[in-house]
Amino acid sequence: MHAEPPGEQPDTQPDTPLSADEILDIVDEHDRVVGQAPRAEAYARGLRHRTSFVLARDGQGRIFVHRRTARKLVFPSLYDMFVGGVVGAGESYDQAALREAEEELGVSGLPQPEPLFTFLYENGSHRWWSAVYQVRCELPVAPQQEEVAWHAFLPEEELAARLTQWEWVPDGLDAYRRLLAWREGR
Repeated sequence: MHAEPPGEQPDTQPDTPLSADEILDIVDEHDRVVGQAPRAEAYARGLRHRTSFVLARDGQGRIFVHRRTARKLVFPSLYDMFVGGVVGAGESYDQAALREAEEELGVSGLPQPEPLFTFLYENGSHRWWSAVYQVRCELPVAPQQEEVAWHAFLPEEELAARLTQWEWVPDGLDAYRRLLAWREGR
């Protein structure tokens, strides 16, 4: 198993949240742009915006899993089976998926992630349109220390076992469950 060793790789980054001033497109319930706002304001006011989720697999088909740093503005220190993030103002989902995947994995030259489906995530004050992608990463990864506190490529069976053992980001867990249902329905 690839369990994170207890007490190792502590998150030693400063307490300042990441990317609070990044400008995002604000969208309506139909994913049409209706304005712009800084990321921190979008989260604080529950404004609907856009995100990309990229399921990254290595050459052996294992899934990149990581624990977010404590500095993350949303869902700090939780586990995630996706890389990705917010779509910047004027950016497309496809552009954001590639940019975020390369940034979080710490690689360049990644193939364009394959788009799978979109959905509207709404959970309390968290509301965003989400585009789900997949990509194969056969490059050696060097995740951003500012974003990733721990990482491993896990076989899908081990990931399934960890779903009830680790605390996951709720939007990523929702996206993963939707991905599994999407695969079943194909």
